[in-house]
Amino acid sequence: MAFTAAWVAASLRQTAHGAVSVQLSGLAAPDARDPWIMITGFLVLGGCTVWFGEELARDVAGSAPRLIQGAGVLTMAAGLLRRDHMQLTSGPVSWHNEGHNVVSLVLYLDLVLAQLLLARRFGSIPSWRPWRRYRLASGIATAVALAVFLPNTTSPSAGLLQRIAVTIPLAAMTAVAARLAGLDCLDTASVPRRARGVLGYWHVPIERVKHRYAARCADREQRCGRLG
Repeated sequence: MAFTAAWVAASLRQTAHGAVSVQLSGLAAPDARDPWIMITGFLVLGGCTVWFGEELARDVAGSAPRLIQGAGVLTMAAGLLRRDHMQLTSGPVSWHNEGHNVVSLVLYLDLVLAQLLLARRFGSIPSWRPWRRYRLASGIATAVALAVFLPNTTSPSAGLLQRIAVTIPLAAMTAVAARLAGLDCLDTASVPRRARGVLGYWHVPIERVKHRYAARCADREQRCGRLG
């Protein structure tokens, strides 16, 4: 939400341009009006994504949560490695502009792969299995949107295409985060007060810890069986 609010506010500040005519990276360029808004959006989104990946890794094993954390780090790097100009121009560019382009491309690929691997992992977890089709659909939709956007970065519609390509995975991850938070609330409510945590902080109930430990043991046994 913070990232979306940032690009909406930053886009509206560029009064000489259309609301979606400037690409997100351009809103953080030195010649944009109030570039700090978009830079802050990148940093907040990146930090929240790293934290979300860590929380997700407690429930979902595999590489998908780590890829999500990697996407968070890449998002912060994209915000700090700023483009030279608000609009794409021809000619030589600075090292941080080149770095931004490389980081952005890796980030896009990371977002697609993370969603597809998450869908695969959800298929093996009963409580998450109904979500498999949604994450598979969002991963494919993100890939299609990027396939349309990347070859047309200089077209007048590039800003709109980029916003679509970015919003799809953000909405998908927000939905997963909301469900994860809901599971935490349900688990906490189902455990007696005296059996929760210490120092008045009841975030991770005992039964959920046991459930996660059992799930990880089962995953480990499956991997060992395949290796054997």
